Amino acid sequence: AFSEVMRVLRPGGHFSISDVVLVGELPEAIREAAEMYAGCVSGALQESEYLGIIHELGFEQVTVQKRKAIVVPDDILSNYLDPAAMEQYRASGTGIFSITVSASKSAAPTRPDTHKSALKAACCGPESTCC
Repeated sequence: AFSEVMRVLRPGGHFSISDVVLVGELPEAIREAAEMYAGCVSGALQESEYLGIIHELGFEQVTVQKRKAIVVPDDILSNYLDPAAMEQYRASGTGIFSITVSASKSAAPTRPDTHKSALKAACCGPESTCC
């Protein structure tokens, strides 16, 4: 999706997006739960991977504007985890977060130089001996 943002964004333009990300590994039972998938939790990327994708595509000034923890209530967790697994999950430091990220596309053009002088330099003329 971010490659499409890069493609359509004008040079110097910026975007802002909110998404769900993870810090740490979710227990397998939660990752495989359809309810968690529908809530964008089980399919979420690690926050570092998410931000890495944005950086790798060449976006600049990548900033996390907002970061809010999403707490899954115990009555929902208990559908997937036994009490010991719930305690281990809570103590693990694993977190589900809603983040808002902004970034910008470089103001420098990314198209190859097609200026007439560049094309002329690449072509032979009457004074050249190439033809």
